[in-house]
Amino acid sequence: MEWYNEPPVWNLQGDTITITSGQKTDFWRETHYGFIRDNGHFFYQAVKGDFVAEVKVSGEYHQLYDQAGIMVRLDEANWLKCGIEFVNGVQQVSAVITRDYSDWSIVPLPQNPASIWLRVTRRGTAIESIWDLIIR
Repeated sequence: MEWYNEPPVWNLQGDTITITSGQKTDFWRETHYGFIRDNGHFFYQAVKGDFVAEVKVSGEYHQLYDQAGIMVRLDEANWLKCGIEFVNGVQQVSAVITRDYSDWSIVPLPQNPASIWLRVTRRGTAIESIWDLIIR
């Protein structure tokens, strides 16, 4: 595993990583908002071919756009991120698909859960992302 934009504070113990994000960090590209961000924190393992990646995400979400999740990245202009994002005062399930331009969707959670499970599956050229409050 390695970092793309290592955060200022992080700790890895066993299969749990704790991160304190830097200020104003994100991944976002070329929308009507008029800016590009490629300074978010991404702890990753390079993979070729088909795969399934699963993660349990929890966090302290207080400010607009606070977020945590999972990312699949080819390069700065082609990627997917999904997870929890704090929008309109509540936790939302969020997905951003980027192919030169970011396309964002959110769905409010019925409650502010302590954590959610995320799973991303790649088969051939297709990528599927799902979330659940309890996958296992």
